[in-house]
Amino acid sequence: MHRLITVAIAVTAIVLAAASPIAQQRAADGVALNDEGLPQYSTFSLCAIDPATGQSGASVTTRVPFVGRAVPHVRAGVGAVCTQASTVVEYGPRGLDLLAKGVEPQAVLSQLLADDQQRESRQVGVIDMKGRSAAHTGKQNGNWAGSRQGPTYTVQANIMVGPEVVEAVAKTFEASEGTGMPLAERMILAMEAGYAKGGDRRWGNLQSAAIKIADPNDPGRGNDHIALAIEVGEHPEPVAEMKRIYYTTGRHLGYRSFSRIEGNDVVELKRLLHGIGYWRPSLAAFPEAPPSINTPQMQELRRTNPAEYDKRAADSRKASADYTRDYATFDEETIAAVDKFRKDRNLDYQGDAPGLVDARLIDALRSAYVEKRKSSKR
Repeated sequence: MHRLITVAIAVTAIVLAAASPIAQQRAADGVALNDEGLPQYSTFSLCAIDPATGQSGASVTTRVPFVGRAVPHVRAGVGAVCTQASTVVEYGPRGLDLLAKGVEPQAVLSQLLADDQQRESRQVGVIDMKGRSAAHTGKQNGNWAGSRQGPTYTVQANIMVGPEVVEAVAKTFEASEGTGMPLAERMILAMEAGYAKGGDRRWGNLQSAAIKIADPNDPGRGNDHIALAIEVGEHPEPVAEMKRIYYTTGRHLGYRSFSRIEGNDVVELKRLLHGIGYWRPSLAAFPEAPPSINTPQMQELRRTNPAEYDKRAADSRKASADYTRDYATFDEETIAAVDKFRKDRNLDYQGDAPGLVDARLIDALRSAYVEKRKSSKR
């Protein structure tokens, strides 16, 4: 009996080994190919439009690298198509061509899939600029697989952890309707919600994400009217990285933290600029900060003469506030001094923000300050 089990295991291993080259056939970019040589982009995606701006968009994420090369397709004034699962990339431009001729989305799917012998392995989502949408999910798509359509979107998915992924994408996208938020941001946040639910259930695989936005009012690059195209070819958190790229490159609120700048470093900056004559040169000497009220003498006064302590403490707080306003706040006067120093030292580079204080500026400023102090003592 033991020998029979051993033989069976050996035979199974041989069969698997023989089959593995076909099962693991991959393109040069690492994407798995099926027997037809088609890329396997099992994924979830969103096709959407913004009637107010005329934009159309397609976004997608998956546990396969470089999803942006195959799945999302958009065309200004026409709509969007996502072609996935056993992906026929040509369904993207062909679907857009049909939409451009006025064919409604359900009929587009019928025409694309009419002669497709493997249509049950395909998944395709389509939307036009009238908000009409449709999706095809073949019966051979891996569970969970399905789609949901709304007035301005269609979301489709296969090999998901469950229907909650599609529901999260749809619900989040619908919730941002009418907020004035850009279509790209709405779509990215919707994809983020689906990803947070678990997304693609194939844990451990390489991950990617992409988004494309077409805009008839934006010529884009080379008059292609692609206003935005972000592809995260591979990343442990591809949707989060896509969001970071979108916020950072567009300088959208949230890409950085900021506040009115004040503090000891600003005092030091002004002290150095004053020392070399760039900030308030008429000021005879740069003043020191007012003394703290938390000294042993003040604490003793607080115990022995509370009324006098309160008076001195109030004076100290006012002096400290005045000092902060005049010497510890990065104001327009200081920005002008910084810019003049940068220009005089050939540190004024194209693209620099006004008043930029970076490592290059600080090194040059400190060197100039030290040299000035040395020369004054000679």
